[in-house]
Amino acid sequence: MLKPPHFAMNDDRHLIATESIVEGATSTSAKRGAQLALTGAVINAVLSAIKIIAGVTGNSFVLIADGIESWVDIASSFVIWIGLRLAAKAPDAMHPYGHGKAEPVAALIVCFITIGVAIALAWGSILKIVTPHSSPKPYTLLVLLVVIATKYLLSRVVGSLGRTSLSAAIQTDAWHHRSDAIVSSLAFVGISIGVVGGKGYETADDWAALIACGVIALNGYRFFKASINEIMDTAPPSKIELEVRSVARNVPGVLGVEKCRVRKMGMAYYVDIHILVDRLATVEAGHRIAHHVKNAIRSSNRMIADVLVHVEPGASGK
Repeated sequence: MLKPPHFAMNDDRHLIATESIVEGATSTSAKRGAQLALTGAVINAVLSAIKIIAGVTGNSFVLIADGIESWVDIASSFVIWIGLRLAAKAPDAMHPYGHGKAEPVAALIVCFITIGVAIALAWGSILKIVTPHSSPKPYTLLVLLVVIATKYLLSRVVGSLGRTSLSAAIQTDAWHHRSDAIVSSLAFVGISIGVVGGKGYETADDWAALIACGVIALNGYRFFKASINEIMDTAPPSKIELEVRSVARNVPGVLGVEKCRVRKMGMAYYVDIHILVDRLATVEAGHRIAHHVKNAIRSSNRMIADVLVHVEPGASGK
């Protein structure tokens, strides 16, 4: 919820302070996300090695597929780490609006990788279904219990940061961990059926792998859509625009709001707003009101990085 506007005695100092807070919060979230991405990569490397070894020795294709998917998560975490490191960089001459777009681009690359691997693993699952083989070994279930618990906890930690930072890349990484936990859960069910059912149920493990591929592909598509929307500057929820309009209208001297556009870039929002002021007001007075509007909007929501205010002539008070 946006806070009511507040006007400091010195607007320039207040604006500089607000900018520093927003930039600092964005940079901190990006760096924290990069750290979690690296941590997730290390954990995935260990779990992936364990799953692949257990899958090979325990005769479980779904566990091998799960391990391969974890290696994809490692590559994904690395791509996201690069994207977040770039997104945390300050604006420069070549990128005056900052490097926030690097973050959804990284998420988009991860989506393509995820969908591609899901298709490849699905084909492998089909081949295993039509090829006679024995059931998985029971100890593979213990491996999966450890994997499921670890990935679930990791998804909660990363997901919390993703929601507070509005980062598509961090949220994608969180869903990768959660997707991995879901895939491992499906693997657990498939292996259990194969172990308990015995002869005639050997392919339960492979069917579980095939279903898991569908879950992986679905998550990839979900974040593909979210990444594309951000790259295309799709408008955020209307609630944000309505709150920005409300804050602007409450600024003394503002007669109304003609237009208001809000877009998300990286982990911050950018606002373009047209306000109406007294048509007989001086240029200096109009500039001062616009400055107050920018100040009020920036102060109302720490995720708003910048506000472009255009002054339009309204009705005269005289």
